[in-house]
Amino acid sequence: MTETRRLRGVALGSGYFAPFQFEAWTRIPGVEISAVYNRTEEKARAIMARYGVPRYYSDWREMIDVERPDFVDIITPPETHEEMCAYAAARGVHIICQKPLAPTLESSRRIVETAGAAGVRFMVHENFRWQPWYRAIKRVQIDEVIGEFTHVHFLMRMGDGWGEDAYLARQPFFREYPRLLVYETGVHFIDTFRYLLGEVTSVHAHLRRLNPVIRGEDAGHVCLTFASGATAIWDASRYNEVEAASPRFTFGHLRIDGTGGHLTMDTESTIRVKPLGRPGADLPYVRENRNFAGDCVFALQRHFIDCMTSGAEFESNGTDYLKTIEVVEAAYESAAAAQTVHLPGPRAAETPVRQAGRQDEGGVSSGGGLDA
Repeated sequence: MTETRRLRGVALGSGYFAPFQFEAWTRIPGVEISAVYNRTEEKARAIMARYGVPRYYSDWREMIDVERPDFVDIITPPETHEEMCAYAAARGVHIICQKPLAPTLESSRRIVETAGAAGVRFMVHENFRWQPWYRAIKRVQIDEVIGEFTHVHFLMRMGDGWGEDAYLARQPFFREYPRLLVYETGVHFIDTFRYLLGEVTSVHAHLRRLNPVIRGEDAGHVCLTFASGATAIWDASRYNEVEAASPRFTFGHLRIDGTGGHLTMDTESTIRVKPLGRPGADLPYVRENRNFAGDCVFALQRHFIDCMTSGAEFESNGTDYLKTIEVVEAAYESAAAAQTVHLPGPRAAETPVRQAGRQDEGGVSSGGGLDA
């Protein structure tokens, strides 16, 4: 029996989020990270010692040329991504790249087009949709436990952006971002709402800056309409706090309405499902407080390796992810103009949403863990 060849990757970047990605790689069979680049050698050496990465390079181009990896894992700031992706693509190296993908929509499009023209596989590291609660909610949707999803409301209060030392503990460069809330954080939720509700047809946003020491916006509302007729509201602030032991676990409170009931999720990831006219019940599903936000980084990177091995398409491939970035751009356009922005695409459904069928006696179906 022929043993499957291990995929070899190299990583660019050793900043705040990098340890989550390196740790996840160590648990995925059939992959190894052979080298790391970082501008600050001390940070890279700490990563190497902790996660068993054998080689360090001070020049990322040299690392790609010498190591000749199967893929690169790009964990550097967004303004570096276009050059790095183009260099890797020109050498036939496949790419997984952190979000934000690039500072502008135009640069993001060039990244995707360059990878496509070179024939390399490209995936965006968009991990929120891989959080186990969203995979369980997707199963609720598929099983029509509360009928067709008609509205999503998410309340996010991070509490890490107030005061003169805002964001200092984790990512102080956030203070200099000209765009912050939607560009860096809201993009996660827009992508997750697309995962649950389909394509966005219109956006209305109100954004503001509460902390005067930062450049970008840190609070606001983004209202989305989808081709199905469903709607979503992302009610967010990185300035104000929420009373939760770990606000960065689920990042807030969720409610989803459907034609046959509703579900809620709290900051501790408890999902409660309430069919119309019947008692609610907690949804049993597999999750744990490991790595980052329910081990979603591991789930995403496992998906990347599985698809690299099987040839299947990535969920967050470049072409699909550009649709998420287009919604981000529309949110800023809407906020600047104080009006709704309509996106090209399928028209909203002109027929009423279908009613949910009658539930069997016994209540809510379990949904069950990750939707592999």
